[in-house]
Amino acid sequence: MRELRYNPLTGQWIMVSAVRKKRPWRPRNFCPFCPGGEETGYGWEVLLLPNRFPMLSFDAPRPEQEVFYRRARALGQCSVIVETPEHDLRDLDELSLEAMVRVVELWKNVTAELKKNPRVAYLSIFRNKGEEIGVSLTHPHGQLYATPFIPLKVRLKIENSRRYFKRTGECLFCRILREELESERAIYENESFAIFLPFFASWPFEVHVYPKRHVQWLTQLTEEELADLADALRVATGTLNTVLGRGMPYTMMLYQAPFKGTYGFYHLHVGFYPILRENGKIKYAAGIEMGTWDFTYDGVPEENAEKLKEACRKATKRTGARGRCFT
Repeated sequence: MRELRYNPLTGQWIMVSAVRKKRPWRPRNFCPFCPGGEETGYGWEVLLLPNRFPMLSFDAPRPEQEVFYRRARALGQCSVIVETPEHDLRDLDELSLEAMVRVVELWKNVTAELKKNPRVAYLSIFRNKGEEIGVSLTHPHGQLYATPFIPLKVRLKIENSRRYFKRTGECLFCRILREELESERAIYENESFAIFLPFFASWPFEVHVYPKRHVQWLTQLTEEELADLADALRVATGTLNTVLGRGMPYTMMLYQAPFKGTYGFYHLHVGFYPILRENGKIKYAAGIEMGTWDFTYDGVPEENAEKLKEACRKATKRTGARGRCFT
């Protein structure tokens, strides 16, 4: 079975797939993403592979309809982005700048390709890292989901940014970026991108990466801006992996505008959602968070931003960077 089910209470589509139960969990003595595998072959530096256990597929069957509830075809694409042939790299900060540029260039190219597909409404490019997050394969990789619908969180951001633009004539994200760069929560900047812990953070060490230029899609970035994005992502992960003296488990999401419609008021951005509040202590999304989607923040954002800025200075000394950490 593979289908979409609609939640009439939240206006949210749920992706249902029985295939997902079959995916492997950390197989021993074998990695499907290493060079020389059945799907990988040799001679590559970054690789886009079909997800063998997808939630979505362009040949998904048409489900039977019910009297009240809505079902829809699970149309779309689920792919794996193998970021490097090297199996033992722990995170993006251990990639060279050139290798990270190749990753973001792949993101840009696949965005351009899927924008042409009339059955794709939105593209989610994301990354899970760490055993605590539930990563099933440790070889460095990200994923993409090309969906026939716009995800609920994205729709909320679009609606709020649309209202703000109608009221002020200004991009909400541009205003947030300006506020954050003038605050003590600013962590790092290069010529084209900035990293900060937002005023409204939900997770203790949550960081956002914004382009300074107002763009909606990766396809609008120049070669120099792509290099700055690669640099910012290396710095962001290096900072997170330094702040607690251990590898940080996190989820990363790249947010672009939807593919259908006009969204000149929207702004490309990246969010990192780390789940540790201290070394060995997980920030659980529990009662109030799961029940209402309203988060509690364990600590003070500005104090955690100071820790991140110190970690940023250490991380950039180790890996090199194209910009500067804030003091």
